[in-house]
Amino acid sequence: MSSIDNLNIRPLSAELGLKAQKELGEVPERVPEDIETIRTWISKQPHLKAREDAQFLVAFLRGCKYSLEKTKLKLDNFYAMRGAVPELYKNRLVGEKQLNILKTGCLLRLSHPLQVDGPRIHISRYAQYDSSKYSIAEVMQVNTMLGEIQIREDDNAMVSGFVEIIDMKGVTAGHMFQFDAVLIKKLAVLGDKALPYRPKGFHFINAPSMAEKAMSIAKSLMSDKIRKRFHIHTKLDSLYKYVPKEYLPIEYGGTNGNIQDVIDTWTNKLLEYTDFFQEDAVYGTNEKLRHGQPINSETLFGIEGSFRKLDID
Repeated sequence: MSSIDNLNIRPLSAELGLKAQKELGEVPERVPEDIETIRTWISKQPHLKAREDAQFLVAFLRGCKYSLEKTKLKLDNFYAMRGAVPELYKNRLVGEKQLNILKTGCLLRLSHPLQVDGPRIHISRYAQYDSSKYSIAEVMQVNTMLGEIQIREDDNAMVSGFVEIIDMKGVTAGHMFQFDAVLIKKLAVLGDKALPYRPKGFHFINAPSMAEKAMSIAKSLMSDKIRKRFHIHTKLDSLYKYVPKEYLPIEYGGTNGNIQDVIDTWTNKLLEYTDFFQEDAVYGTNEKLRHGQPINSETLFGIEGSFRKLDID
């Protein structure tokens, strides 16, 4: 038995193991040493209270392609975000509101990935939640909870990333107005600087012409690398080139389960994590104890500088 087995890290399938070694630079014999390095670093950060179990830390190592410096930075940001984006992390518990949002079917994680060693498939259907009842920030809070479960349990997502299909069928002006520029910027920074899983593509389907125009403008502001990951499909046929039909749920003409089963699976999963999220509230950063510049809304997003209090000597 190798030392990686002694760490309580779930063994990867043969296909994912090969991919992790080829694409992420994973060297199984070196993983215990890398995890020990990260644990030692955490212990020396007076501002940081982080989880240290091996399964959690290996997810960050994989997400950062085993760059120890990137892993430290991402882990630090992951916890700093809790103070910097309170609208997503305050009272992040498994309660009636979170379960009801999940039960609308607006956030789906399909049971089968795209190929045996491929990315996880997500489908977001924002029209499914009542915008007069819930805010997009509340929906995104649930999204972060599902993401943390994936960090711990979903090897496909951690090794191969995820593909996101955004179905805009039935999206109303009420939904559109909730997507304010500040929240979008926060979500973009969160995804880029703090989360260990990598998006492989964003595919918009059933987009109204108003949304298509907005997306075209947004794409013009993105870097080439990010722009190539965004696709707007006027017909499902063009989506099938990226996500073949059979990988979609029955409701989309595929064979990858049905939507209600996905909802039921994840509702049960979220309930299983009730104690986890209760305990998780103690983890985070105390920016007053950080050496150097604090990480907060202003330093991360640059959007609150104009509201800064003037310090008069």
